[in-house]
Amino acid sequence: MRAFVFPGQGSQKVGMGADLADASATARAVFEEVDDALSQNLSTIMRDGPEEELTLTANAQPAIMANAIATLRVLEEDFDVALSSVGDCVAGHSLGEYTALCAVGAFSLGDTARLLKLRGKAMQAAVPVGVGAMCALLGADVEKALALAGAAAEGEVCELANDNDPTQVVLSGHVGAIERAVGLVKEHGIKRGIPLPVSAPFHCSLMQPAADAMAEALAETSPESLSLPIYANVTASKVDDPSEEQRLLVEQVTGRVRWRESVLAMRAEGVEHFVEMGGKVLGPMIGRIDREASVASVVTMEDIEALAKESS
Repeated sequence: MRAFVFPGQGSQKVGMGADLADASATARAVFEEVDDALSQNLSTIMRDGPEEELTLTANAQPAIMANAIATLRVLEEDFDVALSSVGDCVAGHSLGEYTALCAVGAFSLGDTARLLKLRGKAMQAAVPVGVGAMCALLGADVEKALALAGAAAEGEVCELANDNDPTQVVLSGHVGAIERAVGLVKEHGIKRGIPLPVSAPFHCSLMQPAADAMAEALAETSPESLSLPIYANVTASKVDDPSEEQRLLVEQVTGRVRWRESVLAMRAEGVEHFVEMGGKVLGPMIGRIDREASVASVVTMEDIEALAKESS
């Protein structure tokens, strides 16, 4: 069995998608459609920067999605390899869950771009700059991370945001609590605490205003039927009901990204091969979660050709 997975924020970089657009009219059409949907030259920012503009949450989220969908569309249209015929399920990390839903036909490309633009803006607006923060804990499992979060909170928000793999957990919350958490790592048997260069405390209860905004937006643009099941971030379980997925997307804004558990759940269902489309972030995580899993990262035209050849 094969799962197609889609990366989240942090995988953006200036120049992303440029080589693919130069090589394929299919890829160019994806970037043009996203530009039209957003009434913005996002593809120019992706190609030329500046980096600080691409890194803005409201730009990074649709940009990462566009790059991954362009990669997928080239596979499907230029090489005649349909996702539904070579994949058994999909999953995405945070915003990647929207990309995965676009990939399986639950959202149109234009709607996905607009939803992610709104999601990025809403997440940025939910908490004033300087109030929230996030940190990565290296050498921490969930149990240690939860104990640390409880000790560091002191009445403020300090919550588990991402359970990425057995060696990396991310905390999110008030800046003071996150700073205390970084200072307490050694006492909790954790190797390192690294403050993350993010503009907001994602995936914690401080994001409730953004969750409310997404509930409203998803009520107007709800997911349609999925050609393949998706493993949802907040439950780490398989979903094929669009109305259930709509509810889970709202919960995802404030909820924990259970990526490690999602990968283990897919493995338990028989998934042996994972294909990361448009990035090289999730592949290494999957390798740390289960060394027996086969992982491929598909970014370049050569990667797409190799996957098409293998799938034929």
